[in-house]
Amino acid sequence: MSHKTALVTGITGQDGSYLAELLLEKGYLVHGLVRRSSSFSTGRIDHLYQDPHEQAPALRLHYGDLADGSRITTLLEAIQPDEVYHLAAQSHVRVSFDEPEFTGSTTGLGTTRLLEAIRMTGLPCRFYQASSSEMYGTTPPPQHESTPFHPRSPYAAAKTYAYWITRNYREAYGIHAVNGILFNHESPRRGETFVTRKIARAAARIARGEQQFLHLGNLEARRDWGYAPEYVDAMWRMLQREEPDDYVVATGTSYSVRDFLTLCFEHVGLDWERHVRFDERYLRPSEVPDLIGDSSKAARELGWTPTVLTPELAQIMTDAEVESPPVLRGDVSARPEADSILTAQDQSPR
Repeated sequence: MSHKTALVTGITGQDGSYLAELLLEKGYLVHGLVRRSSSFSTGRIDHLYQDPHEQAPALRLHYGDLADGSRITTLLEAIQPDEVYHLAAQSHVRVSFDEPEFTGSTTGLGTTRLLEAIRMTGLPCRFYQASSSEMYGTTPPPQHESTPFHPRSPYAAAKTYAYWITRNYREAYGIHAVNGILFNHESPRRGETFVTRKIARAAARIARGEQQFLHLGNLEARRDWGYAPEYVDAMWRMLQREEPDDYVVATGTSYSVRDFLTLCFEHVGLDWERHVRFDERYLRPSEVPDLIGDSSKAARELGWTPTVLTPELAQIMTDAEVESPPVLRGDVSARPEADSILTAQDQSPR
C-alpha cells in the first residue's frame, strides 16, 4: 500500500474527483486546491469528504487560486507532495472566446506559477500537466505526440503555452514533468453545458416530459470521446514512469455530435431531429472539425488501453440522467454558456 502524498488542482472538477477516488484507493494522502467561494461547489467530491477535525483524514482541501503564486508556493512547502496533478483551468472552449484574458491567466500562466513554485522550493516532486487535444486544432488526424499543434481557440492557445512551459521546465531545470495530451473524455460528472452532458441530460428530460427542445450549434464536429475514469488512470501511470515524457490518451475512434445525439436519444426511444434546434450562439469563431488520437505510445509504455468507447459512453451518461431525480429549473441548453471555470472551488470548514 502506497503512502505517497499528492496535490490535485481542480479537484472539484470531473477529472479531479475521479483522480481523487483513484489516489485514495491506492493509499495516497490527497490534498486538493480549491478556490474560495461564498457557496460550496464540492458536489463531485462530497462522497469523499472527511471532517478535518477527525484524526488523519486522507483527503484535505486548501483554499488557493492559480492567480496567487505566493499562496501556491506556501502550500507546496507545507504539503511536500510527491506528485502534483495540475488539472485546474478555465476549460470551456466556447467560453474562452468570451474570456480570453482570464483563460490565458488561469489555463496558461497558472501552469507557470505552479512550476515556478516547484522550482523555487526545490521540491523533488513529479508534475502532471493536463494538456488537451484542442491544441492540434485543424492538423489532420490521427494526432499523436509528434503531430504539430494548430490551436484554434484562446483555450487551445493557453493549453499549448502550458504544454511548452512544462517541457521547458523539464528540460531547463530537470523537473520530473509530463504532459498528458488527453482527447475528449466524458462522464455523468461532466459540467451541464458541455455538449455531451447537455445531450444526455436533454434526452432524459425530454423523455420525462420536462423539456421539449435542445439548442445546439455545430453538429458535424467529430471527436474522440472516452470515459473519464479510465483517463485519470492514465494520468497516474504517467507519473509512475522513471523517465518523464508526454503521452496522448485517446480511444482512436471518431464520432460526430450528430452521432452522439443519435446514440443518446435512441437509447430513450426518441428521434432527436424532432427536438433539436440550431442556435448560432454555440458556434465558435473558429471551429475544430476532427480530432482522433493515436495512443499507441501509451499502450506500449504505460500499459494503458481504453475499454469504454463512445456508444457505451453515451449509454452510461444517458442512464445516469434517466436515473437522476427530476430538477425543476428549466432547459439548461437555453442558458448562456458560462458554467465551467475549473480553477477549483474550496472545501472548507463545514
